[in-house]
Amino acid sequence: MINGIINIYKEKGFTSHDVVAKLRGITRQKKIGHTGTLDPDAEGVLPVCLGKATKVCGVLTDKDKIYETTLLLGVETDTQDVSGRVVRECDTIRLTKEMVERCIWGYIGEYMQVPPMYSALKVNGRKLYELAREGKEVERKARKVTVYDIRVLEMELPRVRMEVHCSKGTYIRTLCHDIGTALGCGGCMESLLRTKVSQFTLAESVCLSQVEEYQRQGRLWELVLPVDEMFASLKEAFVRPGYISHACNGNALTTGQVVFAGSEPDVGGLFSEKSKGILQDGEGVRIYLRSGEPRQANGKPVDGAYLPNGDAPLSEDGMRTLETVSGRVFVGIYRYDVKKGRLVLENMFLDGEEADKLRKNGYAMFK
Repeated sequence: MINGIINIYKEKGFTSHDVVAKLRGITRQKKIGHTGTLDPDAEGVLPVCLGKATKVCGVLTDKDKIYETTLLLGVETDTQDVSGRVVRECDTIRLTKEMVERCIWGYIGEYMQVPPMYSALKVNGRKLYELAREGKEVERKARKVTVYDIRVLEMELPRVRMEVHCSKGTYIRTLCHDIGTALGCGGCMESLLRTKVSQFTLAESVCLSQVEEYQRQGRLWELVLPVDEMFASLKEAFVRPGYISHACNGNALTTGQVVFAGSEPDVGGLFSEKSKGILQDGEGVRIYLRSGEPRQANGKPVDGAYLPNGDAPLSEDGMRTLETVSGRVFVGIYRYDVKKGRLVLENMFLDGEEADKLRKNGYAMFK
């Protein structure tokens, strides 16, 4: 099974569910999920999670996003974009560049946005777009969204091309509609391109045909971002050999039961003193199991110090660093509880089948 994230470029005409269905066919794998709906007419970045990475679908959905969009002023539609039925047209001759820019910039910050009727949100168990297609309109509660920044990229009235950096749950169609309403002439979204979701960018995205070609060549792994790289900003630590079973069972760990990456052993090979006080309450840590050959520091065995084949170079004080890792298995994300003095499991990525295999061989590869 493939475990990781592929940065897909969603092309026009595909729904997000279409992308998932096609990837299931390409990879012959069922466990796949997308990270936030893009309308069929929209294009751009759509991270897709495979295997164990589906556990981070919610994490990515919650991340802020960046879009490029074209606002068409003077036209209002029932869907708030140009695919819908025109319900109002208005002359925009009175508008000036300064007037439009001032209105647009007024939406930077938090604002209460009413979701569009043509959306997948549910009211009393029914999706809004289903009700809209039946000609029904229901009251929707306004939701607080955040627009972190808007950059006007080009303005040739009645069209305005802009870049919008916003929080999850922000409808760009509705933002365009609201700007048009505020200007008194109406407005709708003419185009939408999502350029960034978390660390996933447009420049690094690949379309489905490219994924299919990589799969045909047996190189699909080159497109897959490992799950743990989603948490690259967190500290990483490796479980000491005597506590592998604790980690596989999802038990809490003390800082003395792990070795933090980049730390150096003292003469006795002890890391726990160096680990104390380096974590803040609630801070996240990536926890790994590490395989390799146990080495020595200053002629003494180093507990938990597994270095790649060949000794690591000595530092100036004669210690061996542990920054280079041979083989490792990602266990999960732990949070430090300062009151308990322990690292508590938040999200386990070592699945049950893997843990069972490790137990059956007595964790031999980590001893």
